Amino acid sequence: MNSLPIIDSFGRIHTSLRVSVTDRCNIRCFYCMPEVVRFLPQHEVLTFEEIFRVVRIGSELGVTKIRLTGGEPLVRAELWKLVEMLVTLSGIEEVTLTTNGILLAEQAVALKRAGLRRLNVSLDSIDPAMFQQITRRPGLEKVLAGIMAAKDAGFDSIRLNAVSIKGLTESEIGPLAQFARQHELDLRFIEFMPLDADGAWERNQVLSGSDVVKIIEAEVGALELAARPDLRQPAVDFQYVDGRGRVGFINSVSEPFCESCNRMRITAEGKFRNCLFSTVEWDLRELLRSGADDRQLAERIRECVAAKKAGHGMDSDEFLRPQKSMYQIGG
Repeated sequence: MNSLPIIDSFGRIHTSLRVSVTDRCNIRCFYCMPEVVRFLPQHEVLTFEEIFRVVRIGSELGVTKIRLTGGEPLVRAELWKLVEMLVTLSGIEEVTLTTNGILLAEQAVALKRAGLRRLNVSLDSIDPAMFQQITRRPGLEKVLAGIMAAKDAGFDSIRLNAVSIKGLTESEIGPLAQFARQHELDLRFIEFMPLDADGAWERNQVLSGSDVVKIIEAEVGALELAARPDLRQPAVDFQYVDGRGRVGFINSVSEPFCESCNRMRITAEGKFRNCLFSTVEWDLRELLRSGADDRQLAERIRECVAAKKAGHGMDSDEFLRPQKSMYQIGG
């Protein structure tokens, strides 16, 4: 099998793979999925063994970082077993997980023992009423308990991810920042993107990273740019001038970072994607289940990445929203 790096036509080498393990979720954040949803039948979702094979092939092609996503990955039974499998792969330097935290308290220890070292917890508000307005479900107390359980379990890094939506979440920014500082958690704000299931996104709903910085400085404390050790990371990081914490900003809409993108995605049903906003997918499940060898799978991965566009195109009049929503793609 050709072991050259996975590279697109713009010279970007791809080393990061996001793996959605399920489209199912136990909450209904309006920016991610509809209130009423029909999930994939179980037989259409990749097995742990199939995911392991794809990641193994990716590792042989230069993939070093894996992020497990959903849906909500912790609704997938015994997810720790997949973590245990993936961390054994030579070349994989990091396996991380993005979760809404609802089930984290009961699974944190097993995940840590399996080899998981870093967690991202999606949390847009620490106010119960606003939490339920955004998620369309109760459960804030379970998320907070999950975060504390993860701290007790000794994860190397726990980061909070918050979506910023103009006219809705401004009041949540200061309290979230104070909560993160109090509990020594990293915090990252993500601009609202056109991946909501209802198709209601409008550009004027985007609360930019620069606007969030102003709110934090007014309500919490002064910020300064932090060092950026990996120029391919999607976030611009700041640190508090008083030394008590860091805040990152993923400004996908206002400040696209496509020129340094090194990420690929595989959906829960085994469709390979070269961009979050791609309108085209490459089917790996069909190859996995029809007896294809590793070389054929690697060729399809390369074919997908070779077709990657220069950018997501949100700043163009010709931009087309993906037909799939965030929960179907993988966060």
